[in-house]
Amino acid sequence: MSSAILCAIDMSEHSPDKRVLEEAAKLARLDGAQLDVITVVPDFGAGEIPDFFPKNYHAKAVEETVSRLKAFVKSVLGEELPFKVRHEVATGKVYQEVLHAAELAGSDLIVIGSHRPTARDYLLGTNAAKVVRHAEVSVYVVR
Repeated sequence: MSSAILCAIDMSEHSPDKRVLEEAAKLARLDGAQLDVITVVPDFGAGEIPDFFPKNYHAKAVEETVSRLKAFVKSVLGEELPFKVRHEVATGKVYQEVLHAAELAGSDLIVIGSHRPTARDYLLGTNAAKVVRHAEVSVYVVR
């Protein structure tokens, strides 16, 4: 049984995979667990990259992503839930931020989606594969 579940959602896609959130919510309901939903925005703070973006771009991107994440969760799970959902938007590398958030929240299960691997994924690895490889808790991969 899980007491805290972390669900990682990719909000960079035009239509995030709702199956990942539905599966995480189902598991949270079954176990009476806390559900945390995280998405990660890239860090544009390295090197010369910030010079290409307007001032406050990152803060605005995070603010917009928080709104989109909350709206997405509400559209998939509805308004009235039998449990509280915490929303988090982190900045950095996806797999590192997911693992860090799971540790901070005391999550004992991570739910993450995975796509069909491309040739590039075999060379670099997917975020889901990296989370599975490095997580200290169970990981549920939704395809």
